[in-house]
Amino acid sequence: MAERPLRTRDIARQLGVHVNTVRLYEDSSYLPPIPRDANGYRRYSAIHLEQARLVQLTLQWPLLGDKALLVDLVTRAAAGDYGMAIELAYRYLARVRAERTSAEAAIAFLERWLAGQLRDAPPEQLTIGAAAAQLAVTPDMLRNWERNGLISVPRDPANRYRRYGAPEFGRLRVIRTLAQAGYSQMAILTMLHRVDADSAVDLRVALEVPVEEASIHVSADRWLSTLGAIEQRALAIIAQLGRLIDTARPV
Repeated sequence: MAERPLRTRDIARQLGVHVNTVRLYEDSSYLPPIPRDANGYRRYSAIHLEQARLVQLTLQWPLLGDKALLVDLVTRAAAGDYGMAIELAYRYLARVRAERTSAEAAIAFLERWLAGQLRDAPPEQLTIGAAAAQLAVTPDMLRNWERNGLISVPRDPANRYRRYGAPEFGRLRVIRTLAQAGYSQMAILTMLHRVDADSAVDLRVALEVPVEEASIHVSADRWLSTLGAIEQRALAIIAQLGRLIDTARPV
């Protein structure tokens, strides 16, 4: 017995979305070509449903890095190029795991900083330009960190120039390490405040900005937890591609 064709509303109901979302997937070439019957109604199949599930899973927020790779993944799958889609999925998983390793390494670095094991500091006080050059950042970046409360820098009483000594330089290295690992300034600021109040604080806890304090515009808040969730979704994308391939395979 032939499989009953699915309608747009059937796909939308399965995904828990509005029918316009399904039409957007079609308009964006995220779905395979959809045949129509004599009266013009779309005739979706199980392949369309599994592809739509892949699109919903792959393109949901938060995303890591450039969205173009994930868009390429779903459009390749829609075109039946499953081999390339799988390759892109594993490439994305590798990227997520590299980011997570970087975030974990940043925490390990901070633990050494708190333990007083980081002795890399200038032998004398530095100007903002010299400090920026030694850290391979820009003076504007240092000013921005100070302006946002991440660090307080003493000034020369004679000329009011900023002077970066050992304590400031070590703190700057920590801020830079966290920023490069993907943590938002809100997460860094929260962590530094907690460390300033209690040097024995758990850094993983200190870096997790409470949801009620976090701006929805700052995707790097709760970064380590977010990376864990993104990694699980990357694995789910690979599994969904497997289901799609099984559905498309001739019986």
